[in-house]
Amino acid sequence: MRLLSIALKRRTFRSLGRHRNYRLFFTGQIVSVAGTWMQNIALAWLVIELSGSPLAVGALAFCRFVPFLVLGLVAGVVVDRFDTRRLLVATQGAAMVVSIALAAVTFAGVATLPVVYALAALGGLVLVFDAPGRQTLTFQMVGHDELQNAVALNSGLFNASRVIGPALAGLLIAVTGTGVCFVVNAVSFLSVLVALRLMREDEFYEVEKRPETKVVAGIREGVAWAVRAPVPRVVLVVVTVVSTVGFNFHVLVPLLASQTLHVGAGTFGILSAAFGLGALVGALATATLREASPRAFVGGAIGFSLAMLGLALVHGVTAALVLLLGLGVCFSLFTASANALVQLSSPPHLRGRVMSLYLFAFAGLAPVGGLVAGWLAQEGGTPLAFGVAGAAGLVAITWAAHELFGERLGPARAGA
Repeated sequence: MRLLSIALKRRTFRSLGRHRNYRLFFTGQIVSVAGTWMQNIALAWLVIELSGSPLAVGALAFCRFVPFLVLGLVAGVVVDRFDTRRLLVATQGAAMVVSIALAAVTFAGVATLPVVYALAALGGLVLVFDAPGRQTLTFQMVGHDELQNAVALNSGLFNASRVIGPALAGLLIAVTGTGVCFVVNAVSFLSVLVALRLMREDEFYEVEKRPETKVVAGIREGVAWAVRAPVPRVVLVVVTVVSTVGFNFHVLVPLLASQTLHVGAGTFGILSAAFGLGALVGALATATLREASPRAFVGGAIGFSLAMLGLALVHGVTAALVLLLGLGVCFSLFTASANALVQLSSPPHLRGRVMSLYLFAFAGLAPVGGLVAGWLAQEGGTPLAFGVAGAAGLVAITWAAHELFGERLGPARAGA
């Protein structure tokens, strides 16, 4: 049993053991991503305090993610043209400035909905270039063979922060208010900036850059490839549907806490942390897989949609915690598998653009989805919003299963 445990540990964390640059980046992200989740929770709660309106929380989501809708595909061309590490230094520094501004307006007592929305939109503008850059840098740090493992570990880190960040944010908001969360996040960016500075360029895997690529032509080239590739095409369609109607946790979980379960900020933090704990478990399980699997992708999407339907029927905290835990497990299995299937199949010179397509599918329609989730919650409460999300997800993944397994496609043909 001990030998089996050691073997599983080595398999799960093999990217960290083999690549110094990735260890540095991963360590820096441990601090920074937890701070980011604290800020996300604090932003949603601040909007609830300022307005008490479900639509106002949906509008926050719109402001945060509308840059993905407008510039998501352009960001991929930028990533394919410029040095990825230098790009991330710029985006991380800009994100720190946004957090400082949020802290300043909150402590000064001048935080209003327009001000908060404007700063949330600036943060989203930074993220639209940062996110595909981080995906491309991951490949440069670990290479093709370890990418599936690194993607799953990134997901594990991201979702472990869902446990730590919301729990700390709920405590801090209850004791000191939202402003401290913004301060903590601003300081946390230093860890990533130091990690990027300490990396060794000669240990990066080479990724082809094409500085001469024009924006429109570059977008067209990436989209044309994705349309022709069978598995990436199906994955991107499903991720677009499920993310638009189902990834609105930042809207629905605060409303589930405040309006359906009638609990305060502390319990809200625990509910968010339950989802994060499940997502961490799911990510670590996915990291043990040897290759990206369409079956894992489909299974994760089915479980995710069923859990959303379950949350539509919830009226107690205990049941909500259990379902959010299961939702998190399936979320990680679904999204990590989707990410790896798309990224592993993409040509090296198109990786930034292909990942921008994935991130556009993941978050590009989130502004619309956030407003729709807020409207549904206002009209029929969180039961209606969760119910619509779960039903739409099941329809999309049923189509995907037919497309994938009806044509007997597997990982080897992902980019055919």
